[in-house]
Amino acid sequence: MMSAKASQCMQFSVSIASERTLRRKECSLQFPRRCREERFPILVSSYLQPKKDLAYHSSVALKLSCYPQNNEASVLESGTYPATFDEAVILKNKSEEIETYLQGRCIYLVGMMGSGKTTVGKILSENLGYSFSDSDSLIELSVGGTTVTDIFKFHGESFFRDNETEVLKKLSSMQRLVVSTGGGAVIRPINWRHMQKGISVWLDVPLEALARRLTSVGTESRPLLHNESGDAYAKTLKRLCTLWEDRSEAYTKASVRVSLENIAAKLGYNDVCNITPTAIAIEALVQIEYLLKK
Repeated sequence: MMSAKASQCMQFSVSIASERTLRRKECSLQFPRRCREERFPILVSSYLQPKKDLAYHSSVALKLSCYPQNNEASVLESGTYPATFDEAVILKNKSEEIETYLQGRCIYLVGMMGSGKTTVGKILSENLGYSFSDSDSLIELSVGGTTVTDIFKFHGESFFRDNETEVLKKLSSMQRLVVSTGGGAVIRPINWRHMQKGISVWLDVPLEALARRLTSVGTESRPLLHNESGDAYAKTLKRLCTLWEDRSEAYTKASVRVSLENIAAKLGYNDVCNITPTAIAIEALVQIEYLLKK
């Protein structure tokens, strides 16, 4: 049995009709009995290098890898990501692929609190060569360093939203930025007018997963999560459900949607919390690429 960190690579030589290959990217392969019997996922390298030949049939070298089902590498068989097993390499390659299409446009990450906008945003900015901005942090600076919690407490939500709109207005005049927005930034139509100058990406995370995340790290810095009595998870989930009812329609206005449930299904995970931020960033770039290539 192969270990989770090891693979067996095999070289196959197959005969493919050259003229057909120009029209269709498919062929039939016979795999060794071991891969068939043990049902290892078979992953084909992203490069095919045919030997130039004047004959009708050309010889094509394919490199394939067998991985056991419990290896995270096998999750790439879905085809959404390139056939390589290092998330960092995948992310870098995808970033380079869409750089031309982006043309310096800003990326705005929207989503509920705790959806990972800041973490994913920093990963995206680093790989795209963009700068990163957190709108909540900029609001705090604009109010003399007052925390978001204190702004809500002493000035109210309306005051906070006014400053949020002003921050987004200033950011919309810039280029090559990845911006992590506050969870409620989507509720004002004027904010969307600013964000539509770039590309908005909705990180869609199940509420139950959000409640677990927020409960585990504490909700003291979340002014919209009321300190009601009772079980911490239950009250957090209840409040999130209320916020979701007010915001869910607004989130759908985003340019692209990154569903963690969809990513989990592709990767074979039962829990979206097992998805790495890098995998989320990769999916964000994939969805942005689909948008820009339409």
